Amino acid sequence: MTTAVRRAAAFALVGCLALVGPWVLGVEEPAVATVAAIGPFLAVAAGALWLDSETVLFELFARPADRRNGTLYGLAVFSLAAAGLATLTVGFGMPTSVYVGTVLLLVFGNLAAQLVRAYRYEQVRATAGFVVGGFVAAAAGQLTTVQLTAESVGVPLVTFLAASGALFAALLQQMLHRRDDAMVLVAVALMLWLFSTLPLDITTTRIAVALGLTLVLGYASYTLETASLAGMLTGVLLSLLTIVLGDYAWFGILVAFFGIGGLASKFRFDRKLDRGVAQENEGARGTGNVLANSLVALVAVLAGAVSTEYGVSESVFFYAFAGAVGAALADTLSSEIGGLYDNPRLVTTLEVAEPGVDGAVTWQGELAGLCGASIVAAIAWFGFDGITLLGAGTIVFAGFVGMTVDSFLGATIEGRFLGNQGVNFSATVAAAIVGAGLAAMLDLPL
Repeated sequence: MTTAVRRAAAFALVGCLALVGPWVLGVEEPAVATVAAIGPFLAVAAGALWLDSETVLFELFARPADRRNGTLYGLAVFSLAAAGLATLTVGFGMPTSVYVGTVLLLVFGNLAAQLVRAYRYEQVRATAGFVVGGFVAAAAGQLTTVQLTAESVGVPLVTFLAASGALFAALLQQMLHRRDDAMVLVAVALMLWLFSTLPLDITTTRIAVALGLTLVLGYASYTLETASLAGMLTGVLLSLLTIVLGDYAWFGILVAFFGIGGLASKFRFDRKLDRGVAQENEGARGTGNVLANSLVALVAVLAGAVSTEYGVSESVFFYAFAGAVGAALADTLSSEIGGLYDNPRLVTTLEVAEPGVDGAVTWQGELAGLCGASIVAAIAWFGFDGITLLGAGTIVFAGFVGMTVDSFLGATIEGRFLGNQGVNFSATVAAAIVGAGLAAMLDLPL
């Protein structure tokens, strides 16, 4: 057993202290339950700061930075973060199952990842091990907590929270330093707390289909190399949330962007490379690119999931979603196809520019962009009985507006005030506003 595996196993044992709170909760007085939930982790944190660096326990828990400092800061910070989540549970209403599930997700996910690394050091496999191990541990922890506390949480919701939490944690680990487990722990718990408050009606069939489809999407992205590891995790997480919080037709629109956009980036890649217009990382899109193009759509999905609670029509948020994704796909095809042709013109002055210049477009690229927005509109039209030709036309128009805004911002402020990802995000915001505004004004059905 390697040092990393032993350390991960030790952290997993410490993480199991999260089960003490649910075991006591509801049996003893509130004050006793509070101490039982928070006390063990505070004791571990104090012990980690006090423990002598020459002891066996120190070597068991120590990371390289801890050995340099002579103090188990990693264990102390993790334990304090877990104690903080326990405080949110006993004092502020965070579901106990979310608290326990998140702690177990992280520690057992890390243990699974280290076991995979010990067998074969490959980042993709290790990340898959983290997701699977974290998912199983989170689900088991939540179900155990439900039995101990009689919380009203069904298996489909438990599965959804465990899956989305495992994917989000794996994504954060790709974006942050490996020592930032405490930050990952808190961020995942807060996200799952939010999801647990949504008025969701998750069926066993829906979550099973969602997991199956997102697994296929992730494998395809990895095999075709259309996204980096972090980009793949982002896409898979967004797809899972879209299926569960939205609908299959919402997912069909999103996967059209990921699939067609990713393949377009690979289309005639060597030619684009020679012309200096190819995507970085051999066309594999990273987290920043995926989020810049999809974050607005995700917000629309979340808003649509709770819209009826506030008396707002879900169709408004659907058209915001479809408009944003239509703009993202339109801009992607416009850039990837248009960049193959000569004599692009600046959208502001119509002057001829060099290929790859920000804000320069070709008629071939504009036509490809319109096709992209039309694909999104066609999926929406076939996927929803209530969407009319006027509704489909609204999606195309919103996508075209977003694509044009992207070109205009590229010609005016990109490189000075905004980067490429900021421009992409702004374009999807504009398209979402146009789509939602027209849907509300025209009272478009869904």
